[in-house]
Amino acid sequence: MTKQAMPQAPATEDRLSWDEYFMQITSLVAKRATCIRRAVGAVLVKDKRIIATGYNGPPRGLKHCRETGCLRTQLNIPSGERHEICRGLHAEQNAIIQAAIHGVSIAGATLYCTTQPCVICSKMLINAGIRVIKFEGKYPDELSLSMLQEAGIELVRLTPPAPA
Repeated sequence: MTKQAMPQAPATEDRLSWDEYFMQITSLVAKRATCIRRAVGAVLVKDKRIIATGYNGPPRGLKHCRETGCLRTQLNIPSGERHEICRGLHAEQNAIIQAAIHGVSIAGATLYCTTQPCVICSKMLINAGIRVIKFEGKYPDELSLSMLQEAGIELVRLTPPAPA
């Protein structure tokens, strides 16, 4: 079962908690996304240090969906279904790939993500040794949640801070 985290009060009036800090960075990373349906950002953290980031978009050097149009929209494929019919990689996949390219182990890391991972990303995160996943937005994928729970990965749904 997913834990629901209460909004955290900053450590001091002018200082963010670690969860707030990493989630704000994750939201900033999502602003690089080129998906026209959903902008997602992911940050992998170990020992309170960012080790890799990722956002959703097509493989390096290929045209973005903003240029080509969205195949999933054209085919009326609902969110959470038929992940293979998409030009893009998910933010979590790109974060894992970035770590691999730079030879950085992510075993034991925490994933911060703007959205709950899908089942494909969840399987990758399980095998990569991720221990904790903290996310804000829900995603329509119950199999993902079931597999992450079965793997013993701690799931924490963070509540976005209220606007100031």
